Amino acid sequence: MAKSVVQEFTKGLWTEIPPFRLVLGLCPTLAVTKTVENGFGMGIATTFVLVCSNALVSLLRNLIPKQVRIACYIVVIATFVTVVELLMQAFAYPLFQQLGIFIPLIVVNCIVLGRAEAFASKNSVMPSLADGLGMGIGFTLALTALSIFREVLGSGTFTIPISGASLAIFGPSFKPFSFLVEAPGAFVCLGLMLCVMNMLGKK
Repeated sequence: MAKSVVQEFTKGLWTEIPPFRLVLGLCPTLAVTKTVENGFGMGIATTFVLVCSNALVSLLRNLIPKQVRIACYIVVIATFVTVVELLMQAFAYPLFQQLGIFIPLIVVNCIVLGRAEAFASKNSVMPSLADGLGMGIGFTLALTALSIFREVLGSGTFTIPISGASLAIFGPSFKPFSFLVEAPGAFVCLGLMLCVMNMLGKK
């Protein structure tokens, strides 16, 4: 049992890391990674929803009729997204404003709904918790890594998560690659990171 829980947790950190292995959740991955703070904040919010929804779906899996399971999963996920939204409004309002519509859109994030349908609905609570936590941390690491690449090279700064302080990385003579913080730059950066992940996976 313990070994199974550890395996379910660690798979989301590398072998099934959502954006780079499963290629899921690309909308927020591309949209909110202009700064490290935004990427990290979206990752933490998604992790909370993943863990809580996985646990509740697992608890209710034998009570939910198969014919309406997707609708029920969406209601469960939307409940925890509302909790995250209210918490962010109360304790991290500037970050909430920056993330904007992408917080409510966690409801339809294919990672969250996919884990509920493919895993939590078929497994007990502890493996489901481990699965959600591993996938959430993996998603957070992926968003943070992409954010660092885009912000440092695209703006020449590094925004510290939570505090919101922005640090200048390079000297005044540095000319940032502003293309990287634009929408096309997000696709290019994601493609490069997917390439690196595939190369490492083959090795």
